[in-house]
Amino acid sequence: MQKTISRRKALSAMMAGGLALGMPKTWAAAAYPSQNVTMIVPFGAGGGSDILCRTIAAVIQDLKLLPVEFLIENRPGSSGARGYKLVADRRGDPYVMAPVGASFFSTPLLGASPVGPKDFTPIAAIAMSPYIVVVRPESKIKSLADMAAAKRLSTGTVGVVSDAGLLGPMISKALKVQVVVVPFEGEGEIKAGVLGGHLDFMLANPSEVMAQIQAGAMRPIAVASTERMKILPDVPTFLEEGYDIEYSLLRSIAMPQGMSDEVIAYWEDIFRKVATSEEWKTRYLDRYKDEAHFVGHKDLALVFERVNNRYATIMTELGIIKK
Repeated sequence: MQKTISRRKALSAMMAGGLALGMPKTWAAAAYPSQNVTMIVPFGAGGGSDILCRTIAAVIQDLKLLPVEFLIENRPGSSGARGYKLVADRRGDPYVMAPVGASFFSTPLLGASPVGPKDFTPIAAIAMSPYIVVVRPESKIKSLADMAAAKRLSTGTVGVVSDAGLLGPMISKALKVQVVVVPFEGEGEIKAGVLGGHLDFMLANPSEVMAQIQAGAMRPIAVASTERMKILPDVPTFLEEGYDIEYSLLRSIAMPQGMSDEVIAYWEDIFRKVATSEEWKTRYLDRYKDEAHFVGHKDLALVFERVNNRYATIMTELGIIKK
């Protein structure tokens, strides 16, 4: 009798702690989330990913969507590989996630990261962000034609290969001008390089430079979207200037592999509430001029596959990786 009672107590304790067979040790459906959640940003402070994540955290707090704290932790280094590895190594842990940047795809393709898209669970995308070419106000560059007429131009990238790192060679090839792409740890450093006259131009998302554009501290030359941006109606696209360049960033969130269907559904719902809220429109879309764009888990998995293939194709065409 005593042994039976002991077994029942042990089983009850296991169930209460979420440790029943087949149930991840940190997941208890009735209590999740029961501890603080951390968004690891694999890049420096002040860049587009950092701004995105901190705004998400603020909206989640304003809407009281979580019973716990939603924390932001910057872990830059190795073109994003350091931060992404920290997240991927916590397989099955539903208390950590990361924003998806270009290096999420490009660094593994280079063989410079031990983890790649296959080590993550796509959760949701909440905005679309086109790239803008900006220069300092006193720059002699007034148009893409001026860029094409230059002998040599310089720009920056976070890590060796990023969206900006790929766009630089694409612009070089399309405009037939030498573009030197210098790697930095964060977008803030690149911005400082342009403003200080050390770099000729920057390839940035609206969230990274719109405040400077509106204040007159930076001047836009062209946008890499299919149509002109409403907020920049006088700035032409590459396409209308005769250059076949269209490049936008899908603002996405991923978690480690090993997530249960319940955890995926929970966070997909959280990010849908964020993306469709008036707070998100006011604090992010209106302020940083990204486009509203929500994609759920299943569709995002297909997008990740397509984007990874696109990076592989572009990087191969540019000779960055071998066939």
